[in-house]
Parts: sequence; structure tokens; C-alpha cells
Amino acid sequence: MYSKRMIFLACCIGMMLFGIILITLGSVLPELREKMNLDDISSGTLFSILPLGILGGSLVFGPVCDKYGYKILLSLSCIFIFAGLEGIAFSPSQNILRICIFFLGFGGGAINGATNALVADISDGNKGADLSTLGAFFGVGALGMPVILGIMGQRFSFEIIVASVGLMTLAAGVFFLFIKYPLPKQPHGFPVTGGLRMLKDNLLLMAAFFLFFQSSFEGIFNNWTTSFILDRMPVSQGKALFALSAFVAGMTVMRLILGRLLRTISIPRILSWSFVLILTGLALLRLAWSINASIPGLVLVGAGLAAGFPVMLGIVGNRYSEFSGTAFSLVLSVGLIGNMSVNYLMGIIAQNFGVHHLTSAAFTMLAAMVLLAILIKRKSPAMFR
Repeated sequence: MYSKRMIFLACCIGMMLFGIILITLGSVLPELREKMNLDDISSGTLFSILPLGILGGSLVFGPVCDKYGYKILLSLSCIFIFAGLEGIAFSPSQNILRICIFFLGFGGGAINGATNALVADISDGNKGADLSTLGAFFGVGALGMPVILGIMGQRFSFEIIVASVGLMTLAAGVFFLFIKYPLPKQPHGFPVTGGLRMLKDNLLLMAAFFLFFQSSFEGIFNNWTTSFILDRMPVSQGKALFALSAFVAGMTVMRLILGRLLRTISIPRILSWSFVLILTGLALLRLAWSINASIPGLVLVGAGLAAGFPVMLGIVGNRYSEFSGTAFSLVLSVGLIGNMSVNYLMGIIAQNFGVHHLTSAAFTMLAAMVLLAILIKRKSPAMFR
């Protein structure tokens, strides 16, 4: 018999690793550019390889977990992440560095999807509440890595720090091997008809496209907020990065709070409050005239976005409990495609019309999320209670 507490601890560690993965490359890029003689084009290529790896891992994890269970995939994901981090630290050439960054993304995409699906599987009650608590550990990793680099960077090189985190990841992979997990759901093969049925399920597709816009929203704020603030306000890059941390902190704290609220408050009410927080935060950010005035807006936007992934993944997990891995693989992949495509579109908008249109793009995605939430509630009012 498996221990739900031990499995949840393992999933929290895995989600924290995913937060570290997404922030590491950007955090060490200045040192990496100097060491590897990277120009702007080469640096941009690295940033495009990482999400491709994450997409690959997101597509693969679901069928693998449904057929073989979680143990092998979680441990192998840690090996990929370890290889990626060691590659960032010690790669002798740009080509090897690109391969290692793909490994980093692939392992991250797989471990992100697997931990979410696993928590949904072991949750007896409100899956969204448990998934929200899990999601908070993403923020712990994303906020923790820059702090580690900032503190330890005074005494050690970035190579030593990143390589040490890689060894911690390898240790986590060994830890995952000694945990008992739920049995595979489809040990005799994955029924093709079951997978095709998902693609015809309007509710699943609407949840997937909600995450398309949710992930896009998070992506453009993670990647463009610093430029948005520097364009509008006379501040240093360090202060702009601090403001971005306020966005991540708002999301992290709210996910911890939602871990309790989602057990007692209905999903429509939670999402309604979330949309109000996002709308208020965007309005404050658009009107902000100083860095201090922008921080409350960023905190509110982060807090408002906190509910999207836990709520939608909870709905998907309830609807496809026998194929949760594959269902999560589908919706997370759609969300990641949105993140990549809208970030590219935001780059075109920023270049041709100005980065100040970040809030305009965010308002558009908020409207799409509200519309999809209404349609999902009408499609399945019992599941969306």
C-alpha cells in the first residue's frame, strides 16, 4: 500500500524542481554568454530550445504513466534534468549546450505533468485544492533559485552552484525510486479509442484552451514584465526584476491559500474572484507611474492567475480518472503551445507597436478565459460546482 503523504512530498519536490528549471537559464545567461561567447541570436536559440524540450516531455509523460506507472518516469525525468544542469555548468561547446538544454526542458515537462497527474490520482476529495498546494512549490523553486545564486554567487562560480543543484536533482531521482506508487492504469496497452475520444470531448478541449490562454498570460508576464517596467519607468533592471518577483510571490502565496479555499468555496466563485483580482491588477499596472505603484498590480495579477491550472486540471482529473496521465498530457501540451506562440506574437507586438501593449494583450487573454469559464460551466454544471 502506498503512502499518500510520502507521494505528495515527492510531488512537491518534483514541482519545485520544475520551478528551478524554468528560472535557471535566464538567471545564469549573462555568465553563460560571456563563457560561451554567445551573441543575441545564439542566446535566443537557447530560450527557444527549452520550451521545445518541455513540450516534448509534456507529450510523452501521459501515455508512459498510464501504461508503466510513475516511478520510472519520475526517476528518468530527474536524470534528464541532472544532465541538463550539468551541461549548463560544464558544456565545452554550444552544440552540446543546446542538447543539454533540451534534456533540461524534456525532464522538466515530464516531471511537471507527472506530479500534477499523480496528485490528482491520490486525491480523495477536492483535486483542485491539492493541485493548488502542489502548484505553490513551483513558486518556491522559481523564487529560490535566484536567491541561491545571489547568496552563493559571492563565494562560488555559477558552474559550481548549478552543478550542485544538479546533484540534488539526482538525489531526488533516487528518492523517487524508493516510494510506492499507485498501480499503472493501462498496463496492457493504451486503448486508441480512449485517446481519440478525448479529442472529441468538448469539455476537455475547452479546459485545454483555457490553459492555452492561462499559460500564455503567465508566459508574457514572466518574459515581458521587466521590459514593460523599464520602458515606462526610470528604474534599474534590479528593481524591475524585484517587481517581477512580486508577481511570482503573489501567485505562490495565493496557491497556498487556495489549497484551503477550494475545499469550502465553489469553483465559479473562486474563478470570479480570480478574474476580479486580475482585472484590478491590470488596471493598476496600466495606470502605474512608478515602480512602487506597479508592485500591488503585479501581486494582484499573480494572485488572480493562481487558480487557473489547479481548477482546470482538477476538472480534467475528475472526468478522466482512468486516463489522467494522457488527459493531463493533452491539456498541458495545449497550454504550452499557447505560451510559446503568444510569447512570439508579443515579441512582434513589442517590436512594431511597443512593449506597453503588454497590458492590452493581457486584457484580451483575460476576456478569452472568462468566456471559456462560462462555456465550461454551462457544459458541465455538476463538475464545475
